[in-house]
Amino acid sequence: SGSRRMPNIGIEAGTHLWSPFSDSGERDGETDHVLGAKLRNWFILLFLAVMTIETLVVLILLFVLPRPRPRNRSGPLKTLIVLGSGGHTAEMLKLVSALDKQMYTPRTYVTAKTDTLSGQKAITAEQSFHADGEAHECDLWTIPRSREVGQSYLTSVFTTLRAIWVAFVMVWQTNPDMILVNGPGTCIPLCIAAFVYRAFCVKWCDIVYVESIARVKKLSLSGWILYKARIADVFLVQWPDLVKRYPRAVFADRLY
Repeated sequence: SGSRRMPNIGIEAGTHLWSPFSDSGERDGETDHVLGAKLRNWFILLFLAVMTIETLVVLILLFVLPRPRPRNRSGPLKTLIVLGSGGHTAEMLKLVSALDKQMYTPRTYVTAKTDTLSGQKAITAEQSFHADGEAHECDLWTIPRSREVGQSYLTSVFTTLRAIWVAFVMVWQTNPDMILVNGPGTCIPLCIAAFVYRAFCVKWCDIVYVESIARVKKLSLSGWILYKARIADVFLVQWPDLVKRYPRAVFADRLY
């Protein structure tokens, strides 16, 4: 009849053809959902892997490797003092004021990076120890927090690893003979670093833990970790009831 026929391109009935007017946003949303689920799964696997490795390392350190013997010391002890916020700092500075300043020197104070007041209080306390009003034989270091308030547990894995890395560097550079702590979360990476160095016979450092006076019946989380893992060499408490529950603790009376 003279009319032109369209060629058969082999498209079956029911085949969906792409169109600029199709609902691509719905498909993009589904893709984002799948990608987010995969990322969460990878984060969970990474977290479990890190926890498994850390658990194996702790078990090896505790039950396989022999602990080095303490070296004979004569003279002053380089002391690393970990400060927390609020009551932790007040208690620790009260304890430091009673120390023999000639024996426990030089003193290195460590605070969290976000805690500026504790460092100022430490310097003020050191100035009061001397007649000339100057802070002698002391310095101040900061360490990142393992976990900030409100931070997700997923991202805290990476900040904890960063804090532990900084702690290893700090303990190596300051080379303390003793670490004095009383419970702030920032003390855990430092105590772990000192414990690992000692377990591998790299550096010997005594760890002295003084539980907060606020803990009457039960240990704080930091205290519980250091007690159960046997990381602290000396574990002091300020209430006698704690000794009944934790027999390796030593009652040292109260600071106040």
